[in-house]
Amino acid sequence: MTASLKPYLDTLPSYLSADTLGPWATYLAQVEKVVPMLEESLQPHVETLRRPKRILIVDVPIRRDDGSYAHYEGYRVQHNTSRGPGKGGIRYHQDVTLSEVMALSAWMTIKNAVVNVPFGGAKGGVRVEPGTLSRGELERLTRRYTSEVNILLGPDKDIPAPDVGTNEQVMAWMMDTYSMDQGATITGVVTGKPISLGGSLGRHDATGRGVFVVAREAARRIGLEMKGARVAIQGFGNVGDAAARVFHNAGAKIVAVQDVSGSVYSGAGLDPQALQTHRRASGGLAGFPGAESIDDERFWDVDCDILVPAALEAQITPARAKRITARMVVEGANGPTLPEADEVFKERNVLVCPDVVANAGGVTVSYFEWVQDIYSFFWSEAEIDERLDRIMADAFAAVWEVADSKGIALRTAAYAVGATRVLRARAMRGLYP
Repeated sequence: MTASLKPYLDTLPSYLSADTLGPWATYLAQVEKVVPMLEESLQPHVETLRRPKRILIVDVPIRRDDGSYAHYEGYRVQHNTSRGPGKGGIRYHQDVTLSEVMALSAWMTIKNAVVNVPFGGAKGGVRVEPGTLSRGELERLTRRYTSEVNILLGPDKDIPAPDVGTNEQVMAWMMDTYSMDQGATITGVVTGKPISLGGSLGRHDATGRGVFVVAREAARRIGLEMKGARVAIQGFGNVGDAAARVFHNAGAKIVAVQDVSGSVYSGAGLDPQALQTHRRASGGLAGFPGAESIDDERFWDVDCDILVPAALEAQITPARAKRITARMVVEGANGPTLPEADEVFKERNVLVCPDVVANAGGVTVSYFEWVQDIYSFFWSEAEIDERLDRIMADAFAAVWEVADSKGIALRTAAYAVGATRVLRARAMRGLYP
């Protein structure tokens, strides 16, 4: 991967180190693979994809419940806004880095373009372990972080959403903080809010539902019957939980699930509702009755047809890719597969449905929520699900057509579709001044 990035490394921005590029290097490698395939008129604008438009790093001080002060490092990155306001989640995690947030914002740029919603790519994060904070401390952290990045936010500028470690309550605090500063209630500044504050029906399950739609469309094209298909899911947060339920309702068999507490397996299939009940009662999946507890590393050896990585990035290494038995990998997480692992999958003829289309259900329904907030006109959940299904299926069909016609991987095809739309917008807008 380093060799392919040499032209970029020669002009590396001062805020990055070639030794610690992290997830940003994964994104760059994905971009470099598609650059030669872009039409000649777009080549002068390719550098736009390699550099974030705007990076804000902030100090987030809060008063702890015991009266002491704590300081946390926060980020908001806008990668590209050529096609519309920035859009992307806020992540609370102790291992968040600038490289990670940059990569996540760039993936949002491509993802929004692939499903053709009028947003650019953005992402935010705070280096904090949210489980160590009380509810009051979490609220104070959220409000202070919002006030620090407030200069970037707005329904026509940059619109956050939940991500790892955040939820609809965090979005409610962000919306309220922004609204208080503006002197008016502005619900459209964030998405993924509670229904009572302008949130959209169907938003909670949207990413997981979108994962299923892409898996269904891909399975149909490779002749894999969804009913009875064995599915393994890494991660059991909003995405993994929702995906498990939708797969289960379609007749698929959930044979293995992994979360931070451990991994469980059952060849006969696991009931997602029972898993969630157990998880809420015990704090994790470990010890789920009626299932075999397996070592976390053994999860990657489970006999399955469809694998859904729905946790964090960089989970599928080349070594793990060699052991995975699935015919198809559907990425519910952002950047779960290393570029070297993609090459292994290519050699083994394993179909990879990339994150920039497979997990775009969340931002698609976030777009619906944003539109509903602007017009104060709300749709039913059935309407939301129907519109989501159609957009995701159409987006996947467009990516599949490019991959099939050019004989390239779905990830490269998705980047070709997304990058072309972004760069055409950049070319048409020109440079100001």
